[in-house]
Amino acid sequence: MNYASPLSPVTAAVPFSGLTPECILDALESIGCRCDGGLMALNSYENRVWQIGIEDSAPLIAKFYRPGRWSDAQIAEEHAFVAAMREAELPVVAPLVIDGQSLFTHADADSGAVFRFAVYPRQGGRAPEFDDPQVLEWMGRLMARIHRVGECEPFIHRETLDIQSFGTEPRDWLLNSRMLPPDIEPVWQGVADQALEGVRHCFERAGQVRQLRLHGDCHAGNVLWTPGEMGQSGGPHFVDFDDARMGPAIQDLWMLLSGDASDMGRQFRHVLAGYEMFREFDDRELHLPEALRTLRLLHHSAWLARRWDDPAFPAAFPWFATQRYWEERILELREQIARMQEPALIMR
Repeated sequence: MNYASPLSPVTAAVPFSGLTPECILDALESIGCRCDGGLMALNSYENRVWQIGIEDSAPLIAKFYRPGRWSDAQIAEEHAFVAAMREAELPVVAPLVIDGQSLFTHADADSGAVFRFAVYPRQGGRAPEFDDPQVLEWMGRLMARIHRVGECEPFIHRETLDIQSFGTEPRDWLLNSRMLPPDIEPVWQGVADQALEGVRHCFERAGQVRQLRLHGDCHAGNVLWTPGEMGQSGGPHFVDFDDARMGPAIQDLWMLLSGDASDMGRQFRHVLAGYEMFREFDDRELHLPEALRTLRLLHHSAWLARRWDDPAFPAAFPWFATQRYWEERILELREQIARMQEPALIMR
């Protein structure tokens, strides 16, 4: 049974309903790209991303931003951050600058909807093998160099990863959304409240840690491992900084880890060996991985609920808003509560 309610406070209009193939091609033509008509949708739910064929040239990637999510100023900060990394010769895929602009708008002739978009060069590659010590050390070096750029100046307009925005606010939104089954809601609320209390204790143990500009969503899907040329070994490229925000450095490192505590400790030592070649790591942040994981779990449930009126979401996540989904989330949060009560992992 699905408990999503028509009274849920979700977006009233379907956000990408006017984004037809004709609209996409017209948008690219409007900035001087000569499209050959080839279109291929790429895997993305928050935005809409397409590979577009270009006459007598390599295809381009166009990202159409979800209406109402980021302001123009927030998108400009993302683009400036990526541009600064490119200037530092980091392997990141930056939006193309055309006539001094990297963010463009296009109005659909039929619906009148205005879409904001950016265009990127196509970057191929495969998923990195995070169980390989050499790959983990390489990722550590890359993340440290990204953080060296990230700490040069703060974001002014983009969000900060904190307990309020990633934990308290998502919890409150879900409780007001009518997405939770009525018989499960009080249990989930109690467990969520207890989990947030555990998160607060972890942050208190860590103390005042430095906030810097981060990738923010450093999972394997946002990293492509590219083959080398002329006998070189290749390496990783980051392809998406859409979730860039302020936060502690460990946020970009813990998501590289998997398995039990022993596995994560071993993996982190390899990451840290590479990281500290370029930037010192603050050991106080070792109190934060499980707290950050807990915040991500709460934020993810609220993200799905907020997007439920977008037809792409019920199709991609049919198990969401079912009784079983929320039962599993309760169990997951209880496991996180136990993990946050354990001493910080000694990963060095």
